[in-house]
Amino acid sequence: MDLLQYLTVKNIDFLSKREDVIPYIRDASYFTGELPIAVVLPKNENEISEILTKCYEENIKVVARGGGTSLTGSSISLKGSVVISMLRLNRILEFSGGDRYVHVQAGVRIDDLNSYLQSKGFLYPPDPASSLASTVGGTISTNAGGLRGTYYGSTKEWILGLGIVLADGRIIRTGGKILKRSAGYDLTSLFVGAEGTLGIIFDAYLKIVPRIENFTRIMVFFRKAEDMGKAIYQIKERGLNPLSAEFTDKISMNIISRISGIPVPDGSEVLLIIDIPILSGNEYEKFIQIIKNSNPTGIKSLNAEESEVVYKARKGLYSSLLNEREREGEYIIIGDVVVPSSEVPEALNETRDLIEKFGLKISLFGHIGDGNIHANVFTNINSNEEMKKAEKFLEEFGDIALRHNGSVSAEHGIGFEKKELLIREFIYKKSIVNMEIMKSIKKILDPKNILNPGKVFDL
Repeated sequence: MDLLQYLTVKNIDFLSKREDVIPYIRDASYFTGELPIAVVLPKNENEISEILTKCYEENIKVVARGGGTSLTGSSISLKGSVVISMLRLNRILEFSGGDRYVHVQAGVRIDDLNSYLQSKGFLYPPDPASSLASTVGGTISTNAGGLRGTYYGSTKEWILGLGIVLADGRIIRTGGKILKRSAGYDLTSLFVGAEGTLGIIFDAYLKIVPRIENFTRIMVFFRKAEDMGKAIYQIKERGLNPLSAEFTDKISMNIISRISGIPVPDGSEVLLIIDIPILSGNEYEKFIQIIKNSNPTGIKSLNAEESEVVYKARKGLYSSLLNEREREGEYIIIGDVVVPSSEVPEALNETRDLIEKFGLKISLFGHIGDGNIHANVFTNINSNEEMKKAEKFLEEFGDIALRHNGSVSAEHGIGFEKKELLIREFIYKKSIVNMEIMKSIKKILDPKNILNPGKVFDL
């Protein structure tokens, strides 16, 4: 019995017409996959188990897909593969404010989850820019970060337990409802950031916190990136912690200014958007004093309406940058590196020198509060010459992060795009054995290499 007959007999919904499966060859990255055999739409973990059992027997590749927001190609379909769309697994199963957890299915979108939690006075902190579309399962699989990362950390800090279907169809559970445990190997963490190469996450227990409602959002303009970087480092050195701290260069700063109607002071080259929590009487004054001593060209405290507009403009910057394209076939490839806060000023200076060296149109923005820098490279993906130039830039951009004790991937994962950069990082850190260990784990959990093969690394 072939796969489609099997799915029909098992009464599992699927798409197989060309016009229905074509959208799954792309995600938010610049990569293009190949037509899958089918896109399956399971309603529960038992159906996922039945699908994987059949695919394991028949050696059929399987790609799990949430909102399709990957920027490194981790969710695009492969030739002869089955795509498992998780979007029907979209229920919030259980909430306990006293125990500080929420139990949700993997297809729940991040914004929908936080809309539900907001009504109860709670928050699930991970806040990727794609939160309108991205799902719980997808963000766990890439260990997504986001705007609140400087205060709350990335997704891995907020996962209590997972429900997972393994390559051969077995269902396992790791962790659970409790906030701490010491019970052997931490299998939960093993699947965080694995990009669907070790198993398919179908639900999760997530840690939640009360919302911090009392904060002030300000915009601070600078002539020099190093002044901004030093300001953030001094804020954190003083024991202060912003809820979020976002930076943009002039290209992105002008976009936010156009959307918000807030003018840019003369001579400004860099914008810092910072959320200051008001947890004590003089919290705000401490932040402001450090900022005033950092040579800003202007400081703008936002009212509630302005604050919301600026927040949405920052989250939508990637989409807005697409409107800045000037040529047919031009695309934006996003570099994503991270360095310690103390290294940010010098890393930004070296990145500026690198942009000048390559002569590319590039916009920089990112989550400066946790040292995360995004380089948005405008390039024609149909030009081999331009693509090689962009790839070489991203390679050297990664080298800057490594020289400054950072990593080549902060929050976007590895996917197709960063496989060579990952090897480069392990070699730089004199620990290429990391790759051998990762491959060994893959071979144990997925001996036939059917789960998202070719992503993260090649076997």
